Amino acid sequence: MRSVFLALLVLALAGGGAYLWLGVRNGNNAAARAAEAAQERKTTAAAESGNISFSVTVAGEIGPAEQVSVRPEVNGRISELPVDVGDRIARGGLLFALDDKDLKIEVDTREKQIESTRLQLDKSRIAMEQAKRDFDRDAELFEAKLVAKQVYESTRQRYESAQKDYAIASNSIERAEQDALLARERLLKTRIVAPFDCTVLTRPISAGQAVSGSGGFNSGTEVLTIADLSSMVISAHVNQADVTRLKQGMNVNVDVDAVPGLTSAGEVERIAPQATVRNNIKGYATRIALKNVDARVQPGMTASITIPVATAENVLTVPLVAVFSEQGERYVYRKSGDSFERRPVVVGVSDLFRAEIKSGLAAGDIVALETPADAKDRTANGGASTNARPAGTRPGT
Repeated sequence: MRSVFLALLVLALAGGGAYLWLGVRNGNNAAARAAEAAQERKTTAAAESGNISFSVTVAGEIGPAEQVSVRPEVNGRISELPVDVGDRIARGGLLFALDDKDLKIEVDTREKQIESTRLQLDKSRIAMEQAKRDFDRDAELFEAKLVAKQVYESTRQRYESAQKDYAIASNSIERAEQDALLARERLLKTRIVAPFDCTVLTRPISAGQAVSGSGGFNSGTEVLTIADLSSMVISAHVNQADVTRLKQGMNVNVDVDAVPGLTSAGEVERIAPQATVRNNIKGYATRIALKNVDARVQPGMTASITIPVATAENVLTVPLVAVFSEQGERYVYRKSGDSFERRPVVVGVSDLFRAEIKSGLAAGDIVALETPADAKDRTANGGASTNARPAGTRPGT
């Protein structure tokens, strides 16, 4: 029994020693790997000449520049509907027609009413002219005291009555002509044609259905939606932090997500003056016109718009992380001998990686990519702050 206990004790001591040895070995390996990673990570960089281009990328939805909801102006039943979704219609081509039988009857009735009223007008005119001749004759005889006053008054009253009849007939024919004109206009409105070269986007109505005119309380029945797909625009929502960088007429690059490899040119057409909130982001509605629209581009596709904001060529640059900012001042840590000195700089254009240095450095100067250790020591003695942050928090400024 004692020998078994001693054997177990020896095994336990051996296992513990092996565990401690492996722990020390793994710790040494981790320290070695950390030291190796620190040596591989670059802590300095040289100021050198380069090009910087900063752009803003926003997403938008493609749609036609001109889109029309086609509704009839008069009530009726659709008798012809020769188009369907996707059809291309030339300007002046028939979109749909309403049953016009009742309106044709009305026009015919109005035309006959005009003829009848015109005959009545002619009769009234002849009667008025005869009454005027009688009145003129009796007026002369009355002046010569050759007829009694009662005869003169009777002739005058007949003339005045004939004048009234003629005026009534004139008004009647004017109303009849106006009614006929309105009936003819309603008849013309039964045939709806394309106002421009267009493509049919939607057609919720079928032939034979009754539709209401746009003069009604519900603005009429939508029969078709048409659009000119040769002229397309992109509706984008630009963040308020970026909208000040845009201006009307600026050229942009457009990548259509649904067509891989397709890049088109665009132009900023409109920027809304009032901010709106979309997806909890305050921004401004921006309209971008597409140039040379590809036939594969369809309404509703999404696009990525790259808007160039600032460009600088052959300028002195340093990595963006080398530029620090504190209380509005921008500076770098420039190597001087075996240590680093804090050097104020003027920053120009910057992108996500590099910043233009307008003054404060020369080509070939070495700058630190992180706060040097001796700078931290000086901070403890009242020097530079250890809370300094890289200045490139917003590219392009």
